[in-house]
Amino acid sequence: MAIETYKTISAPIEAEFKDKGSRFIAFAYPVQTVADIKQHVDFLRETHHKARHWCYAYRLGTEGMQFRANDDGEPSGSAGRPILGQIDSAELTDVLVVVVRYFGGTLLGVPGLIHAYKTATAEALAAADIVEKNVEKTIRIRCEYPHLNDAIRIARQHQGMVVQQDLQLDCALTVRLPLAAYDACIAAWQHTRQIHIEADAAPEEDAV
Repeated sequence: MAIETYKTISAPIEAEFKDKGSRFIAFAYPVQTVADIKQHVDFLRETHHKARHWCYAYRLGTEGMQFRANDDGEPSGSAGRPILGQIDSAELTDVLVVVVRYFGGTLLGVPGLIHAYKTATAEALAAADIVEKNVEKTIRIRCEYPHLNDAIRIARQHQGMVVQQDLQLDCALTVRLPLAAYDACIAAWQHTRQIHIEADAAPEEDAV
């Protein structure tokens, strides 16, 4: 059965955990692309240039199929994986967490590092505003001018959003629909016999 909704965070949030002089500052961001992730990581490396490590993990996509865990010089598996584990425990996607570590002079060992990165991430996500969003699908439809209002009305009845209009000899609309309402909306358009389904669309802004 297709996934119809997913959970993510609505806004950036941060939290801090301290252990034996080391500071672990977790920054959580809502993201949609790898370019977004690179921008946030680069920004934190620049603004926290005196830190020792900038470890991170992310999960992307409505089905969460794109992910990465980065230890950034910490012992293998001691940072990125615990961060990703907390993202997964919260059942989130389209989320990046970067934990910036300022070394306090005392080695924590792998168990201590795992605990620190896990705790900092958990505290940030616990403070975040978690929202549930609809999985959406984008489609193009076409109709003549007298039927434009009907096409838009049906889209809105099914929580659809018109994201692009091309009004020339006839009307071409690109509509983004919640997956849960997709089949019903298509059927309603087809029932009019005046609204033609062209093709599924994939605008750049939908790309992950």
